[in-house]
Amino acid sequence: MKKRRLGQLEVSALGLGCMGMSEFYGATDEKESISTIHKALDLGIDFLDTADMYGVGGSNEILVGKALKGRRSKTIVATKFGVVRDAQGNVTGINGHPEYLRKAIDESLRRIGTDYIDLYYQHMLDPNVPIEETVGAMSELVKEGKVRFLGLSNVGTDTLIRANKIYPITALQVEYSLWSREIEQVLPTARELEVGIVAYSPLGKGFLTGRITSFEDFSEHDIRRHFSRFQGENFKKNLDLVSELKEIAREKRISPSQVALAWVLLQGEDIVPIPGTRREKNLVENSKALEVILNEEDLIRIDNIARQIVGDFEISSTTLDNL
Repeated sequence: MKKRRLGQLEVSALGLGCMGMSEFYGATDEKESISTIHKALDLGIDFLDTADMYGVGGSNEILVGKALKGRRSKTIVATKFGVVRDAQGNVTGINGHPEYLRKAIDESLRRIGTDYIDLYYQHMLDPNVPIEETVGAMSELVKEGKVRFLGLSNVGTDTLIRANKIYPITALQVEYSLWSREIEQVLPTARELEVGIVAYSPLGKGFLTGRITSFEDFSEHDIRRHFSRFQGENFKKNLDLVSELKEIAREKRISPSQVALAWVLLQGEDIVPIPGTRREKNLVENSKALEVILNEEDLIRIDNIARQIVGDFEISSTTLDNL
């Protein structure tokens, strides 16, 4: 497995997003998910992404912990804090206060069954707590050995600069795919600061796989039913655009997923996509994107498709502050 560096942290060039194993994308299967995590590790994919708010009661962290029994030392575990949910799973707010952070890290360590977290992110910016205060408290966790490296998620240039003055930020996690490209405005600053980029939803929440053909493909409890890009005329228009991606894939005898992931991988050696799946078959398919070769003509063609997609939507599903 090829490796990449996020700041001073070395990880597999492709990670695995574990969120959908517990919630948000319809029915789940813990046994299947654990098998998929084991398959990822066998393939050399050692970078696992979770969060304390994935699954009610932190169930995704618990699942990851079960999968890592006996294999923790060979795995890079990233998790997040800051999005607060109640016992019923309702989001009740964002919390970046130091006292909340200290409670959150201890609970994450307990659920995962580990003594340390490799990469610890603030999940969302708390508008009521200065980033300096939050990152200062996060840096104390590094000194205590509970955390190895610090990250931020879903923030823009100004916050990244301010945070990095308090303590080196290793990675910025943000949505990045053919149709979510606002991070490109932050990339120059991130690179100047030597902050790596962790790209979540690199397959456009599944749309760029080419396997979604109608709104009815989403189950009743699938969160994607609520995103505008999957509704009405937007859905139809983007099926047409994805068909162009499929054509490129057919010509190269690969899958649309591999084309989309290869494009993200080619945006820089400091970018690590973390496509999420709970199925071994999809995981193996995604891993082969590392072998895909795209020439300049391919990239221009794909970029033209991407620009059509970006132009058709609201700026993003998550807003980066002060872009």
